[in-house]
Amino acid sequence: MNRKLAISIMCVLLLAAASLQAGGDAGNGKALSVDCADCHGDDGMGDEDSPALAGMDEAAFIAALQGYASGEREDESEMMADYATDLSAQDMADLAAYYASLGQ
Repeated sequence: MNRKLAISIMCVLLLAAASLQAGGDAGNGKALSVDCADCHGDDGMGDEDSPALAGMDEAAFIAALQGYASGEREDESEMMADYATDLSAQDMADLAAYYASLGQ
């Protein structure tokens, strides 16, 4: 019985570690955000032409980038589509973690 409990606990810990590892790296996101800052500002607060990214929910941020990359999200200038298609899934997660960490 103790062995089953120990194995169960190990499985739960491994799953928890995997889910933490799957998240974004805000430090790398900050480095990647240099390109974003041209339109969205160094602080991610945007302006009248570009929306704020600071404080954005990570899942919503990733979904938006994926939408631009796939063409499902409208992008009249195609700037976001061009940028998003060059990002890996990890890059998107890293950017999402960084901008979520900024708050609003």
